[in-house]
Amino acid sequence: MSFSILDLTTDTSGIDPDAYVRKLMQWHFRPETGSPFWLRRAAGLEFDPLTEVGGVADLARFPNVIEEFRSTPVEDLIPRGLGPRPKIAGIYESSGTTGAPKRFVMFDEWLDTHLAWDDRLDGIVAAAGRPLNTLAVVPSGPHMFGEVTTRWARRCGGVKFTVDLDPRWVKILVSQGRAEDADAYAEHIVDQAAHILRTQDVGVLATTPALLERFARRTDLVDLINASVRAIVWSGAQMDADTRELLRTKVFPGVPLLGIYGSTTILGGTKERRGEEFDGNPICDPFSPYIFFRVVDPETGEEVGFGERGQVVMSHVTKYALLPNNLERDMATRIEPPKGVIGSSVAAVGPVAAFGGVAVIEGVY
Repeated sequence: MSFSILDLTTDTSGIDPDAYVRKLMQWHFRPETGSPFWLRRAAGLEFDPLTEVGGVADLARFPNVIEEFRSTPVEDLIPRGLGPRPKIAGIYESSGTTGAPKRFVMFDEWLDTHLAWDDRLDGIVAAAGRPLNTLAVVPSGPHMFGEVTTRWARRCGGVKFTVDLDPRWVKILVSQGRAEDADAYAEHIVDQAAHILRTQDVGVLATTPALLERFARRTDLVDLINASVRAIVWSGAQMDADTRELLRTKVFPGVPLLGIYGSTTILGGTKERRGEEFDGNPICDPFSPYIFFRVVDPETGEEVGFGERGQVVMSHVTKYALLPNNLERDMATRIEPPKGVIGSSVAAVGPVAAFGGVAVIEGVY
């Protein structure tokens, strides 16, 4: 049986999404190619994915299994069809905001293809006419963002500078009412980054909105960034439209702000639609058909109309992982996607107040 339709490509315009999903079911639910997790889990489904999933619409029949990834051995998540020694970029965890973190396997080929699809930094480097070093003030360790910035730095042809950042500690401090300690820790992070900016050639700054706002409060750092940084990449916590406009036009007027909305639970993210916004917010387009979104009414689970707000449901469907129907802890406005992209695009993303009965604390990430 040929699975060539499942081979990754950055140009997905020629892929029939329904044919892709049908072949994906054969991959994930045949003993020769599926993962131990899904082969075991298939017995509890109320349908036969091999015969009753005819396309993208039928993926909505799958239950949200993400909670099970808090304790599932990662070996059980590796599809057998990838062979005995597939190249793994790392084991990455969710933020742990709503309980014990969920763990996911990130494969080299998927990550490299995803980064090649989001080619915005390639244009920045080309315009600079030279390699660019990256300063990554982002979570590392078990967090996907750290590895992403490492590979960005390679694509930019330069080296990567970084500092230690533990966003979980900040969330604990905030949850305990220790706002002064959380503030001191965040300033400690910025102090370390400031020393790198003062002494090294930094062309790309990658950070979170909360930390970028702290950079913006320091006149000397604003001057340094405007003088040498060619692009600021931000991801993690939300950035509201007013803050984004202020940073773009007043604080860093000559430095492009490249936003990413993503999640470890879909092993990737989006890229901003060029030349189009929604109420001052970037429109985030997914890497379809590998990643796609629905935006639903949190009370009914029904999809909202375009231009309406709802809760984001994410799906990752590749031969590397099957992660359908994950209800995220984010609200967003549903936007009509580009031609040929399945699901929806999103804009004006922001966290829900509580998720799974647990208060959502963003902290610095």
